[in-house]
Amino acid sequence: MGERSLQKKQLILEKAKEVFVEKGFRGVTMKDIVDACEISRGGLYLYFSSTEEVFLEVLAAESEEADDVFAESVGEDATAADILALFLKEQKKEILRSKKTLTAATYEYAFANPKNTILKKQFTAAVTMLDKLIRMGIKNEEFYDVDARIAAKNIMYVLEGLKIASVTMGVSGETIDNELYMIMQGLVIEE
Repeated sequence: MGERSLQKKQLILEKAKEVFVEKGFRGVTMKDIVDACEISRGGLYLYFSSTEEVFLEVLAAESEEADDVFAESVGEDATAADILALFLKEQKKEILRSKKTLTAATYEYAFANPKNTILKKQFTAAVTMLDKLIRMGIKNEEFYDVDARIAAKNIMYVLEGLKIASVTMGVSGETIDNELYMIMQGLVIEE
């Protein structure tokens, strides 16, 4: 794919993301994406064959971007506790802006496509990362000696619950802070 084609595909993904954020997953048609991109229907179909294909690529791009931002934010001398705190801070930002993210569309997609395991893959990847981080923190005597896998899953269940609550009924920054504080208190050894 040439540079111009890559740029056009990137534009489609950016505009499609805006449409999915606004309308959710099920409410979006290829025409909506065509209109947002101001391109022909044929121009869109050169790159994507369905709204599902566009959506999955938008999700993949967003996940990659979030991973890059997180990796860039972690300093070389960061402790496990520092990394966990940064991870939770980034999650809080996402939860607070959930009305402007793909959260609702992602859950909509997951409910409409129960055989597609995108949420499960994201959850499992996050649990694996947290498990390694917690093990590192235990080894460095920063964290209590807990079952790292169970603690990692617990963190993710709390975060997923907060994401759903933020979309469905709203969650305050204070509520999020209280939940994240409980996570840190249950892991980090006070000096």
